[in-house]
Amino acid sequence: MTGQAAVRRAPGSRLLGVVMLGIGAFLLLPLLNLVLWAFAGRWFYPSLLPQAWSLQWFRYVFSQGHLTHAIVLSLTFAPIVTLVACFVCLPAAYAFGRFDFFARRSLMIGILATNAFPRFGLYIGLATILYGLNLVDTALGVVIVQLLGTLVPMTWIAAAAFGGVPRELEQAARDAGAGPMRTFARITLPVAAPGVLVAVILAFLAAFDEAQGTFLVGMPRYQTMPIMMYSIVAGYPEPAAAVFSMVLATPSFILLLLVRRYIIGGSIAAGFSLL
Repeated sequence: MTGQAAVRRAPGSRLLGVVMLGIGAFLLLPLLNLVLWAFAGRWFYPSLLPQAWSLQWFRYVFSQGHLTHAIVLSLTFAPIVTLVACFVCLPAAYAFGRFDFFARRSLMIGILATNAFPRFGLYIGLATILYGLNLVDTALGVVIVQLLGTLVPMTWIAAAAFGGVPRELEQAARDAGAGPMRTFARITLPVAAPGVLVAVILAFLAAFDEAQGTFLVGMPRYQTMPIMMYSIVAGYPEPAAAVFSMVLATPSFILLLLVRRYIIGGSIAAGFSLL
């Protein structure tokens, strides 16, 4: 009977394998094409692989002053925005995770609602306010608009991390004579650190990849890498666009690789357990 059931399940298993293979090809083949273009010295149809390999397009991209300036800007703004998000959001996340107070749920849902509307409309409204404050085309304005995209991961994921710390551990530390700050530093923060690290990484990536708000507030002075991608795709050779895309994706790939074991599918959804 077991053998017959296995035979009946075999077609379904093969179909699932074919579907997963198709999804994998759909996701990976464009990336493979990107890598091939980046290292192609010469590649003409109908050849499936480049006829010659070269690093000339890497030299070309890094020799363009405005492109390297965009790289520097992105690698400058993203850490600053992430640091500001830590100071702004982590205290709020701790309060959401450890205390039950009036309007707590409403505030958490309000933060989540920033992702419930078209982001470009929010950016236009924020840009109007920043224009009235003379913060358009300023570094501070770019930091503020990029900060908007970090609110959900930095608040929800960190709140779930703080909320998952057993209160018995904190109470044991307090009974042993530790004060509130020492209890937080020695007990609460180390236990919540993996979740907080995920929140910080996702906030960094949100700031690093943000384009629309930065375009509205930062142009023409502050052209970060995501903004520059538009002009590269439209006005540069395809291999140059491939190289710049790889440079743009490298920080995200490295950071996600470093924290892969801490990232689970329900990271943001875990915040719903606090509602």
